[in-house]
Amino acid sequence: MAKPLTKKELKKFRDLLEEKRNAVLERARKTLSEDMTLDPDDLPDEMDLASSEYYQSFEFRLRGREKSHLAKLNLALRKIDDGTFGICEVCEEPIGKKRLEARPETGLCIQCKENQERDEKAFG
Repeated sequence: MAKPLTKKELKKFRDLLEEKRNAVLERARKTLSEDMTLDPDDLPDEMDLASSEYYQSFEFRLRGREKSHLAKLNLALRKIDDGTFGICEVCEEPIGKKRLEARPETGLCIQCKENQERDEKAFG
């Protein structure tokens, strides 16, 4: 069984989560300000326009994933504030420090995550 996290460890995880959150937000800002502007006058032919539209669609799908990731990061930060960070949402046991270091936004211990993935694979 994993030991409860110390205040120093919680601060380290808060800093890491905030750094990750800021990186996601910065990529989103960059996407909106630079990558999402399509000017048909700048594109000489239909192939260039189609390619640019495909790229734009791909970028939006990536940002959708990042929106989900951002929600997980924010939830983990709220858990630090309310004292439930590092506790598995399923079995309510402490999540191992190595798992938290690898993925601090996780809400599941490694055993529960493996069970979830096995269920997803079995039931599609």
